[in-house]
Amino acid sequence: MRFDLRTLPPSARYKIMTATITPRPIAWVTSVSADGVRNAAPFSFFNMVGDDPPLLALGLMHRPDGRLKDTAANILATAEFTVNLVSEDDAERMNRCSADAPPEVDELAHAGIETVPASVIATPLIASAPASFECRRHSIIETGPRQTLILGEVLVAHVADRFVLDADSQHLDTPAMKLIGRTHGRGWYVRNGDTMQMDRPAYDPNWRP
Repeated sequence: MRFDLRTLPPSARYKIMTATITPRPIAWVTSVSADGVRNAAPFSFFNMVGDDPPLLALGLMHRPDGRLKDTAANILATAEFTVNLVSEDDAERMNRCSADAPPEVDELAHAGIETVPASVIATPLIASAPASFECRRHSIIETGPRQTLILGEVLVAHVADRFVLDADSQHLDTPAMKLIGRTHGRGWYVRNGDTMQMDRPAYDPNWRP
C-alpha cells in the first residue's frame, strides 16, 4: 500500500508515522515559565542527534488554535529545560503529566512528583528518573504552522548510581533502567526488555549474500 503524505491531512500522516516509527523514547521534559511556574510534560518526538556538541531534539506540537504549548513557551522564555527518561515505575505519573493543565498549574506538584535541583540550570530534575539531562536551548526551527523543533545542548547528564557499572568507562546498566517507549495508537507503550545484539561487521569484499 502506498500512502502519498503530500495529499493526506495531518491527522492521517500522524497515524501512519506513529504506527510505524516505533518504539520512540520518551522525553519527560521539565521547564519553568518566565513567572516561575513549573511544568512537566512527556514527548515521544524525541531523540539524540549528535555528540559534539551533545544535542537532543524535541518535536513539539502546538495547540489546536496554533498557540504554543507550555513546554515550548517556557523554553522560548528561559532557554532551559531538563529531559528525564521514563522507567516503568514512573509510567503512571508520566502519563498524568500528559493532561493539558492550565499554564498557571505547577504540574510537578499536581502529579506528586519529587524533584531535585539541577547543577547548572534553574529547572529541576525528576528525582526518580533513571537518567536526566540538563539542557540549554541550542536552536529553534519552526518546521510548520503547528510544530516547532527544538535542539537542546546537554550540559550535564545525571545517571542514578545503581545504574553506573563503571564510571571511568561510562559503562551503564541500561537494561536495569527498565525504560519505556511510545508505540502505535492511543496510549500504547513498550517495555525495553526484549533485545538482541549484533556486532558491526568489517567490510569484506568477498562476502556474498
